[in-house]
Amino acid sequence: MNIPLESLRPCLDGAMPAVVATSAPDGTPNVAYVSQVHFVDARHVALSFQFFSKTRENVLAHPYAEVQVIEPGSFRHFRLRVQYLRTETAGPLFEYMRAQLAGIAAKTGMDKVFVLRGADVYRVLDIENVDPQLPPAPPLPDALLALRRAFDHLGACDDLALLADRALAALTHGFGIRHALLAMLDAKLDATPGAPGSALYTLASQGYPVSGVGAEVALGEGLIGVAAQEKIPVRINHRTPDYTYHAALRVADPVLPRIPLPVLANPHSQIAVPLVHGDRLLGVLYAESEQDAFFSHTDEDALVVYGRHLAALIDRIAALPDDEAAPGALPAATQSGAPLAVRYFAHDHSVFIDNDYLIKGVAGSILWALLNEHAAHGRHEFSNRELRRDPRLPLPDFADNLETRLILLQRRLAERCPDIALEKTGRGRFRLNLARPLALGAA
Repeated sequence: MNIPLESLRPCLDGAMPAVVATSAPDGTPNVAYVSQVHFVDARHVALSFQFFSKTRENVLAHPYAEVQVIEPGSFRHFRLRVQYLRTETAGPLFEYMRAQLAGIAAKTGMDKVFVLRGADVYRVLDIENVDPQLPPAPPLPDALLALRRAFDHLGACDDLALLADRALAALTHGFGIRHALLAMLDAKLDATPGAPGSALYTLASQGYPVSGVGAEVALGEGLIGVAAQEKIPVRINHRTPDYTYHAALRVADPVLPRIPLPVLANPHSQIAVPLVHGDRLLGVLYAESEQDAFFSHTDEDALVVYGRHLAALIDRIAALPDDEAAPGALPAATQSGAPLAVRYFAHDHSVFIDNDYLIKGVAGSILWALLNEHAAHGRHEFSNRELRRDPRLPLPDFADNLETRLILLQRRLAERCPDIALEKTGRGRFRLNLARPLALGAA
């Protein structure tokens, strides 16, 4: 091909509808609009299959077509001569296109009609510039420079809590992203990583009125859950109710305690990037904007690189050895005031303080174990090593992410119950500080 397919990626963002021309076996032509033409790789595109239309009937009988796409900003037209190969109805490509189609459908008011049935994969045989006399569109902002600025701001860091905050601040410095969150994978005890029993929990956020630390997202739920489940980046550049968390996660079962995700009420652009190191999923970096088309395809590429770098840093910090020497014991802080009523529910490891929900899951079981150790033995100094060996804690044998769970617990306590605090005293060591006496009760 004289024109590289990669150069047409701005034409394939769904901002302007594409046209596909096919022919029946008897030569009868058919021309129709197609909602989505997706860049797969340097030789392939995928078209959205929504209806069993004449177009689909034709390509199944005669697997050749022409697709016309338009470049936003210049309005140059390009024709792609393509050959139909297969249809995918599940997996990363299908899920990515399903999310993109939801954005296109919502923008055009067709969200009840546009339902993706499959992703039709085509080989691109040739590309023709229909308007060679027109100048190209202005170049996109330099995503590589934005990535470099983000890396410079991120810097070197050996503390996971600090890294989480820096990782989000670097997005603003490099890409101008003001609203973002970092969600970490929480593999359940009875599930393998990435299995349906797993979920993600918010470790850090920026740009929102509340932090939402501890908010959970199930795998496959919304943009964050899809990116995690399929280990793919997912980008939507138009407002879509299908992938808006604001309403759905606040009307969840009111009986079940749930911390709301700290997201925009009406995001017009969203991107979720999986944090993958090797073949292991560690979490998801999610960003959003109130502007349409805020994230370009080059931003997506750069943020994928940023996400992989961040995942490698997280993995490196997790592998650092704990401090061998315990810090000198400090005198316990004086406790005063009415006792805090701490109630623990073993079935989901949830903890309530003075009847207000605090946390659940592994972080809840850790807090309950610490408070009981203090009540029974007056202890204040603890280590990660002993927590990993504690049979009372439902830590999985693989990827326990203990450090991130402790950061989650520390931040949740600071927000909801500052009378109980976790203070880091060294790598793999921390102190439990109590400003008020406790009244423990389990159910």
